[in-house]
Amino acid sequence: MIRGWGIVISEKPKATNYRELLVWQKAFGLVKDVYSLTGEFPAQEKYGLVAQLRRAAVSVPSNIAEGQARHSTREFILVVSHAEGSAAELETQLLISVELGYCEDGKAQRVLDGVTEVRKMLGSLPEKTHRPCLTTNHYPLITLLCPALP
Repeated sequence: MIRGWGIVISEKPKATNYRELLVWQKAFGLVKDVYSLTGEFPAQEKYGLVAQLRRAAVSVPSNIAEGQARHSTREFILVVSHAEGSAAELETQLLISVELGYCEDGKAQRVLDGVTEVRKMLGSLPEKTHRPCLTTNHYPLITLLCPALP
């Protein structure tokens, strides 16, 4: 970390692709978990709750990827807020699924824990974008969300 003139510059490698973002990786893992979980739902829910859960799950990493491709911090935050909304939908639909007896509490809880983790990561992004940096776009903040790169 380099500090000077009230500016903080991260020495971490910057993400050059959305797939390098830790938050995207975790959200992508949620998609696989949701597909696995909903595979056990009753057949009559194929076009109902199953479709909604899968759509909401797919929307989270998709919006993160779209946000990373945006050219301004404002656009990035807007698209990431869509990912937050989809994560909230996913959480609600999982709770409904448990309440209706479509999945076991333990299996659903694992997915819910993942949703909570992703939501916390997404929720911290707007405050991180307001930290001083040398550029006007959002790419320096992306380094905060990357796993250690080799």
